[in-house]
Amino acid sequence: MAGVKRLIIGISGASGASYGLAALEMARAAGCETHLVVSRSALLTLHQELGLQKADLVGRADEIHPTADVGASIASGSFQTEGMLIAPCSVRTMSEIATGVTSTLMSRAADVVLKERRRLVLMVRETPLHLGHLETMTALTRIGAVVMPPVPAFYAKPQTLDEMVAHSVARALDLFGIETGRIKRWEGMKTA
Repeated sequence: MAGVKRLIIGISGASGASYGLAALEMARAAGCETHLVVSRSALLTLHQELGLQKADLVGRADEIHPTADVGASIASGSFQTEGMLIAPCSVRTMSEIATGVTSTLMSRAADVVLKERRRLVLMVRETPLHLGHLETMTALTRIGAVVMPPVPAFYAKPQTLDEMVAHSVARALDLFGIETGRIKRWEGMKTA
């Protein structure tokens, strides 16, 4: 991995497919090698929310891995990465990871990241949350994942939805040490 950061990006079927696309764009612009896995449900969400098809993803990542390919490079701990960002992360995907169920490449890659003690960031997109969701998030935190729902930072005074998405994704990429230049960072309260 000499010198180049390598990041796995997952897009699950939760609403907010634009988070995953923004993560791909920002990570690649920062010089990061990206490996993408997209769930079947995410393909539906990409079409519903953004009018995109599977073919529209080609060229957005260095490598796209089929979700059924549990033998892909990203399914092995010997494939070195900075970790994995799932943006957005559905409750189903979150639950599979928490229980160690690795029925798809998405949950298998996340499980590998955890077992190798690498960074796993889950941009969980669901609200309101019931106790089961919260307990699952607690379990994931205990085993090393970072649960980071995409919550807008209004101090940055975003003017568009794209700015809100970019800020949340850039903060998630911060957790991997990937500087995007897309964050208006907090500099303290301004006095009048």
